[in-house]
Amino acid sequence: MALPAPLAQFPWRVVIPLAMLVLFGAMVLYSAAGGSLSPYASSHLVRFAVTLVMALIMSYVPIEWARMGAIPAYLATLVLLMAVEAVGALGGGSQRWLNIGPLVLQPSEFMKPGIVLILAAFFHALPVGMIRTWRALLVPLGIMLFPMALVLLQPDLGTALAIGFGGVVVMFLAGIPQKWFIGAGVAGMVAIPLAVMFVLKDYQRQRVLTFLDPESDPLGTGYHITQSKIAIGSGGIFGKGFGNGSQSQLDYLPEPHTDFVFATMAEEWGLIGGLFVLLIFGIVLRWGLSVARDAKDRFSRLLAGGLTATIFFYVAINLLMVMGFAPVVGIPLPFMSHGGSSMLTNMLCIGGLMMVERHNRRMGSSNGFS
Repeated sequence: MALPAPLAQFPWRVVIPLAMLVLFGAMVLYSAAGGSLSPYASSHLVRFAVTLVMALIMSYVPIEWARMGAIPAYLATLVLLMAVEAVGALGGGSQRWLNIGPLVLQPSEFMKPGIVLILAAFFHALPVGMIRTWRALLVPLGIMLFPMALVLLQPDLGTALAIGFGGVVVMFLAGIPQKWFIGAGVAGMVAIPLAVMFVLKDYQRQRVLTFLDPESDPLGTGYHITQSKIAIGSGGIFGKGFGNGSQSQLDYLPEPHTDFVFATMAEEWGLIGGLFVLLIFGIVLRWGLSVARDAKDRFSRLLAGGLTATIFFYVAINLLMVMGFAPVVGIPLPFMSHGGSSMLTNMLCIGGLMMVERHNRRMGSSNGFS
């Protein structure tokens, strides 16, 4: 028996695994709050429900509207980023938020999918014959580096890296010569030590040094990584049991509900829980790559590829961070960490992918190719 058209076209392939991941995350947040739905688990579920509706609405937006709206969206976000520098609210030593009436916005979050959108539109409009010219490199770099500089002023290194990663992936997928990436990689290897010493803030520099040798100050700057490793390692294969994680329950583990939520989960659910999380993320990312592969035009392909890469960046950096393989840069784990900004950004990416998938299906059914 065939399903009705609305049900058949519903993006079950991504909604079901996302719902499973969010529900599992809510269980971890429930435990992190000492066995209470508030303040983490309940708001986590509400945010997912609201942003899922937003993503489903986005899926019905014509792809042409998204392409035409790329420049206005980029410019509007730039204005908001500059407004943050002028009148932004301070929090935790950083100036990242705008208070607009009852709303508290973090404009840098919009730039993560925004940079993918504007660069996808740029390369879609760029003649294929110009892809090996300097214009194909310098213009995208300018588009990308300006907002990254504004975000670094806040300061927010993790978000700036996320913006840069999404932009570089779109440039790579667009077909920019690989020799330019190799040259940039060599230049980066030379520039990184200089940036660590002369560009990064003191606390950011200390995070890098702590990553290189966390045991040098286990009760100071290396405390986060040390406690995270203890939590993950003590979980073993099957974990200590739901609600029995000593590192998070006794407040040894910093930020057990945000940046280090994976460590909280691994202590209670063990290797089995970790493999489940990785499996779900694998399903979601595989879906995103299949949407990009099936895209019928250049813009859709670059947009889907860049949005998938943005989600991947969140997942990869957070997992590397909590296991001590990357510096602590404040990147939450998508769909599990408690935080409205992270949920909004990642669901914007999911909504964009749903939009491309619906466009692919529409083009496929009409046998039309761009």
